[in-house]
Amino acid sequence: MSEASVTGAGSRTEPDLEADGSAPRLGPWLWLVGAVILVAGVLFGYDQGVIAGALIGIEKEWDVSTRLVEVITSWVTLGALVGALVAGSIADRIGRRAAVLVAAVLFVAGAIIEAASPNPTVLVVGRLVVGFGVGVASVAAPLYAAEMAPTRVRGRFVSWYQFGITFGIFLAYLVDQLLSSGDRWRAMLGVSAVPAVLLVLLILPSTDTPRWYVTKGRKADARRAVERIRPDDPDAGMAEIEDSIAEDVPQASGGEVFGRRWRTPLLLGIGLAVFQQITGINAIIYYANKIFAAAGFESVADQTAATTWAIGAVNVLATLIAVAFVDRLGRRPLLLAGLVGMAVSLTAVGFAFRSLADIPEDPVTQTARVTNSGALALVGLVVYIASFAFSLGPVVWTLINEIFPRSIRGRGVSVATAFNWGSAWLVSQFFLSLTESIGQAATFWLFAAMCVLAFLWIWRFVPETRGRSLEDIEQMWVDRAES
Repeated sequence: MSEASVTGAGSRTEPDLEADGSAPRLGPWLWLVGAVILVAGVLFGYDQGVIAGALIGIEKEWDVSTRLVEVITSWVTLGALVGALVAGSIADRIGRRAAVLVAAVLFVAGAIIEAASPNPTVLVVGRLVVGFGVGVASVAAPLYAAEMAPTRVRGRFVSWYQFGITFGIFLAYLVDQLLSSGDRWRAMLGVSAVPAVLLVLLILPSTDTPRWYVTKGRKADARRAVERIRPDDPDAGMAEIEDSIAEDVPQASGGEVFGRRWRTPLLLGIGLAVFQQITGINAIIYYANKIFAAAGFESVADQTAATTWAIGAVNVLATLIAVAFVDRLGRRPLLLAGLVGMAVSLTAVGFAFRSLADIPEDPVTQTARVTNSGALALVGLVVYIASFAFSLGPVVWTLINEIFPRSIRGRGVSVATAFNWGSAWLVSQFFLSLTESIGQAATFWLFAAMCVLAFLWIWRFVPETRGRSLEDIEQMWVDRAES
C-alpha cells in the first residue's frame, strides 16, 4: 500500500504564533480543505482495496485466466506509477487545486468505465484510468494540504490524508461484504464515483494555495486565499509564505540527484520504498479474499467478512499507533518492531498453508485441520497488517520526506515514489503466479525473508531522524560525503 508523499512544501516547522504567544484563529475554510484531503485519501484507499471483493464476481462472469486476473488487479499500480511521475509537473503548471480536480475527474471516469465494462480489456482500461488518478492524488492532495494549512496544523492535515487512505481500504472491504451476496462486482467498483463526485463538489469552491499563487506572481489571489484560512491576520500569513519561498533553494539537476554527493540518501529512499512493497502488503490488500479462500474460508460471505475486519479495520486502528508515537519513540524503533511482527506473522501464515497442503483423508481430522489452519492464517494476517500499519506503512514516507536535502527533495521523493509504485506493480502482478509456482506457504515465507532482510538493512544503514531538523540531517550527509 503506497502511502502519500509530500514534496515542495518547504521545511519550516516552527509554530506560527501571534505576538502575544497565542495561536492564530483559523478560518472556517480550513474545514473545507480538511474535507478535500480526507475524501481524496478515501478515494485512494477505496480504489486500491475494492478489487479484493470484486475479483470473485469478475472471475465468475468472464472465466478469466490467472494472468488476466493479475493484470486487472495490478494495472491500477501501473497507472499510479505514471500518474505520480507527472503529478508534480501538473501541480506546478496548473495549480494544486486543479491537480486535485484532475484526480477527482479521473476517479469518476475510471469508476464509470469499470462498472460498465463489456469485457476484460475495457475493465483493464478503467483500472489504468483509476490508477492514474491515484498517482496524481498521491502527490497533489498531500501537497495541497501541506501548503494550505498553517504551520501548526500542517502535520495534522497531512495525517488526515494518510488516515483517509486506510479508512478508504476499510470502506472498500465493507462495501464488498455488503454486495458480495449477489456478485455485484460492477456496483462495488462503481460506488467509488460517489465520493469522487463529492471531491469535485468540495474542491470547486476552494482556492488554490497561497504559496502557489505567490510563485506565479498572483499576490492578490494569494492574499484572498490567506484571508480565507487566516482571517484575523492575513499580513502575518502572507509574510510567512513569502519568507518560506525566499528560503527555498534551487532544485538540483537530475545528474546531481544521482551524483556521489547525495548517493546515500537516494539509496536509502529507494531502499525504504522498495522494502515497503516487497514485504507483501499490496499482495495481501489486493488478494485478501483469495488468501482467505485458500485458508479454508469456504463461503464468499466468510471471506469478505474476514477481509473487512481482519485487514481493513485493523489497518485503520493500527495506523493511529504510528500517528501517536512516531515523534515520541522515533522512526527506527517503530520500523524494527513492525518488521519483527511482520516476519513472525508471515512465517505463521506460511505454516498454516503448509498444514492445509497436508490434510489427511479422515473427515473428522480434515475438518479440524482446516479449522485450525484457517484460524492461524487469520491471526497471522491480523498481526501482519497491524505490524505494517504502525511501521513500514506511514513511517517509511515520514523518513523519505526527511532524509533528502532541500536541493534534491522534490526529485528525490519522486524517484523513491516511482520505485515504490514499480515494486507494488511487480508484487501484485506476479503474486498469484508465484503461489501457483512455489505454493502459498513458500510465497509467504519468501515475504517473511524479505522482512528479515529489511530489518538487517534498516538496522545497519538507516539513521534515526527524530528530533533532528532537516538542516541537521542535510549536514549529516555532507559530513559523510566529505569524510
